[in-house]
Amino acid sequence: MLDRGKKGLLFAHLSVLLFGLPGVIGKALPFTPIQLTWLRVMLASLALLLMMSISSQSRPSLTSPEIFLLLSTGLLLSFHWTAFFLAVKKATVAVGLLAYSTFPVFTAFLEPLLLKTRFRASYLWLACLTVAGLYLMVPEFKMTNNIFAGLIWGIFSGLSFSLLSIVNKKLSGRYSSSFLALAQDSLAVLFLLPFLFSQPWSGSWLSLKNLALLFLLGVVCTAGGHTLFIKAISLTEARISSLISALEPVYGIIFGYLFLREKPDLKTLAGGSLILLAVLIVSSGQKPDLQEK
Repeated sequence: MLDRGKKGLLFAHLSVLLFGLPGVIGKALPFTPIQLTWLRVMLASLALLLMMSISSQSRPSLTSPEIFLLLSTGLLLSFHWTAFFLAVKKATVAVGLLAYSTFPVFTAFLEPLLLKTRFRASYLWLACLTVAGLYLMVPEFKMTNNIFAGLIWGIFSGLSFSLLSIVNKKLSGRYSSSFLALAQDSLAVLFLLPFLFSQPWSGSWLSLKNLALLFLLGVVCTAGGHTLFIKAISLTEARISSLISALEPVYGIIFGYLFLREKPDLKTLAGGSLILLAVLIVSSGQKPDLQEK
């Protein structure tokens, strides 16, 4: 039998392993980023609703300011995942994940500004390290270049996730992570619905393989990975879970190579190494957010 700490480490690695898969799945499926995001949050909402019903969790009452904050998280989540899928579709899984993984650095600057926490001067050096890493990955500064476009969308994905995690910190003191995840996924379903009707659907999308990948994306990776990560945080130190979550781009790059034969070039690996170094330093002193990829 595994002790509490070892169980926590196992659950943390399994959850982050699942978080590394969505980029690969999104790249493989014949859907637009908006379609992918809507299908993902719809399936995750159904799975989370089922899990909450089985566990008989009560539905809390919300104050007016909290309703506004919750609505904002639904919008941020919609944009975050759409931007992430745009990044991997435009460029590669490696580029999308590495650009998105800058979110702890954004949080280090935005959290003192929005939550009035202490700002550390060392964050300036980490920001410089992150910018240097991104600069190394750019072949040319033109939106017509797919790598550059993917990096921009990945950065937007990281920025929106940073804002989402900050709002979640405000709400997580009163509400469970399961309730917040269900509410945010459900709101994202509604917010994306008007845009869904303008999206052209591929004639070959309804296949057993695509349906299996959608189930893996929405139920296993999103709802299942989220549940495992919450359990990991309850069994181990928050700092350890945070450091393990920084491995998400590493797992994603491995999956990209294994399933899509995407091999990062030396510039991507060099720039990504600088970004991950900055992320590891920042994450070592932060509590991880519970709404993961």
